[in-house]
Amino acid sequence: MENSVLLFAMVGFVAQLIDGALGMAYGVTSTTFLLSMGVPPAVASASVHTAEVFTTAVSGISHWRLGNVDGRLVRRLLVPGILGGITGAYILTRLPGQLIKPLVALYLLAMGLRILWKASRRSAAGPMHTYHGALALVGGFCDAIGGGGWGPIVTSTLVANGHDPRSTIGSVNLSEFFVTLAEAATFVALLGLVHWQVIVGLVIGGAIAAPFAALLCKRLSARVLMVTVGTVITALSVRTLLLAWA
Repeated sequence: MENSVLLFAMVGFVAQLIDGALGMAYGVTSTTFLLSMGVPPAVASASVHTAEVFTTAVSGISHWRLGNVDGRLVRRLLVPGILGGITGAYILTRLPGQLIKPLVALYLLAMGLRILWKASRRSAAGPMHTYHGALALVGGFCDAIGGGGWGPIVTSTLVANGHDPRSTIGSVNLSEFFVTLAEAATFVALLGLVHWQVIVGLVIGGAIAAPFAALLCKRLSARVLMVTVGTVITALSVRTLLLAWA
């Protein structure tokens, strides 16, 4: 059992290091690992989101203290994200979550390629108008359904639309705490608290990595962040599609 907690802590550390620095992939990384071990999608998502309540709290505070947070953006994302997360968590306990993953992956693939295209341009245009409420609603819903998706959907769309990568990543990370809290509470109410070894391991690893990830986000240049975000999103999306169509 101790070895299991240590293994999940390593997964949590790597996942949070990626998520805190890039604004995405904690849920995707952790959930993919759990699903590969045969954990049902609803249980995997519930475990990851329960752990994320703690890791996103540390990550959000770290980003806020380092000045990576735009308060106005957080307020725009908060309520719609929570509503989407609660709805997705409820539906996942009633329907197989695998059904929606290919559709989400196609969207993310387009966003990843768009980010890489924008990063390759010498001069970037100003930010495009974004419907933050609708984006947060979809992001929260897909996050609960797929065990991850808040960061990939919300961060990738905002960055692709020309928003500053650093403040976007910090703001999305901070708002993720409240979205995740709502999702975890819904899962616990419907399924109960299961697989505590997974939760403890992910919390320990994620909490250790969160401050380092926020510092990494602050130190990297905007172009490097855009290229890295675009590459990660594209790779994860292609992998998800290949697994779904295999």
